Amino acid sequence: MPSTPARRRLLPLPLWAAVVVAAIGGVVYDLGFPDVSAWPLAFVGIALALVTLIGRRAWSAALVGFVFGLAFYLQHVSWTSLYLGPIPWLALSIFESFFMAGGAVLITLAYRWVPHASASRWVRLIWLPLLVAGLWIVRETAAGTLPYGGFPWGRAALSQSQSPFAEVVAWIGSTGLGFVMVALVAGVIEWVRLRGWRDLRTAIPVAALLVVAVVVPAFPTTPAGELRVASVQGNGPAGYFDEREPGDVLSKQLAATEPVLDEPGIDVLLWPEGGSDIDPTRSAAAAGVFDTLGERLDAPIVLNTVTTRDDEYFNTSLLWRSGEGAVDSYDKRHPVPFGEYIPDRWFYDAIVPDLTGLVQRGYSPGVNSPVFDLGAAVAGLAICFDVIYDDVIWQGAREGAELYMFQTNNADFRGTDENQQQLAIARLRAIETGRSVVNISTVGTSQVIDPSGRTIDSLPAYEAGAMVTDVELRHGLTPSVVLGSWVAIVIVLGSIAGLIAAGVLARQRSGRTELTRSNATGASADGDGDAKD
Repeated sequence: MPSTPARRRLLPLPLWAAVVVAAIGGVVYDLGFPDVSAWPLAFVGIALALVTLIGRRAWSAALVGFVFGLAFYLQHVSWTSLYLGPIPWLALSIFESFFMAGGAVLITLAYRWVPHASASRWVRLIWLPLLVAGLWIVRETAAGTLPYGGFPWGRAALSQSQSPFAEVVAWIGSTGLGFVMVALVAGVIEWVRLRGWRDLRTAIPVAALLVVAVVVPAFPTTPAGELRVASVQGNGPAGYFDEREPGDVLSKQLAATEPVLDEPGIDVLLWPEGGSDIDPTRSAAAAGVFDTLGERLDAPIVLNTVTTRDDEYFNTSLLWRSGEGAVDSYDKRHPVPFGEYIPDRWFYDAIVPDLTGLVQRGYSPGVNSPVFDLGAAVAGLAICFDVIYDDVIWQGAREGAELYMFQTNNADFRGTDENQQQLAIARLRAIETGRSVVNISTVGTSQVIDPSGRTIDSLPAYEAGAMVTDVELRHGLTPSVVLGSWVAIVIVLGSIAGLIAAGVLARQRSGRTELTRSNATGASADGDGDAKD
């Protein structure tokens, strides 16, 4: 009787097909992020990434993961090439893709070991998706930490600032939301692979997670009044390579501020990162300018400039009061490597001296508290890329911030997706902390965002202008702020432990299966011998 032909399997994909699908997946994944912001496509991109890893060996998984990462990052951070050319863009994209490759190996091991560790379909439907999601977060955490403080840009959650899933960040932060996103996708993939439509009960785990993620509202914080904030976008020549004379940026900011000086009841004036290209703590003329502004407004000023102390440079925000000067300061906690300083300069000078030579001075990281007591309220602070690092935001809320003031300078990225990507992060921070956010840029995009993530005031990009906005203040800490880094710690350690356990159980079960087969073969041989005798 002829044998029945084996049923054609769709997975695993041939390596060539997996590489093609991974490349498409990286492109689709990026479309979920700003500027396109088609957030459902982030889920599609994750799905395409995962299906390419099912049934792979480690080296082919690394290749597929690398291709996915490269297709994603080459688009996602293309703005890094605007002024510096292709080398930094390619170097960053390739480097981050190696993290994708490493994460892909871990995920493919999970797909190999979990089904061998247990024959239970519920293990496949629950444990495997959670493990895959956790290993995705292991990769994101590593990329966001190493080296030189890491590069958390491009985390899965950052695609969801305007989606129904955004409110999850108030409970478990961006790390937790990324985990939920990948778990949902991995759960659907397993449900399809196990033909779950034959028993609809198998859809319960994914359905329950989806309902909780979409239906549960953001954690409520407590209203505590309002603060009238004047925020100014000067649209001056604030880019690193813009031609300017000392004081040009300051003059542009002053001109854009003039129309709001007669507005009644302003509680604070906020300028963007680099809003003053002259340090008022070292220039009597600049100090006089801010004293006059503060006197006319009868309000403090939050400005930003470059300061020096003990032969070190700092990217510094100052709280300025007329007649008192700088009464408080915050130095940027996370200067950008290769942008604001060159780490291990001796090494990189030997490789690309023409590029490293463009960064003549290096900013030192700050250690002071990221909050200002404005008198009428306490403001949490973040300077430009500080906003992508959780520690600065959490510390601000824990130290009493009732709103956030994010100062940024996007002048070097005019016309790119960078400012929209950063704005999406600011919107998620508002939801995560239950606080209003005033995001002010030198050139845009500048917006005021309420604690629900809704834009309540804005300025057109690349135009000078000012906003006077009554900004809601809030008290209380969200679970995300209270839990802080414990969410990432639990997911990372739990996922690594889960992968190791899956490997051990798979090996033990495989050993028992081989032993059973060996005993059966031996018994059969003995039986045949007895019969022959």
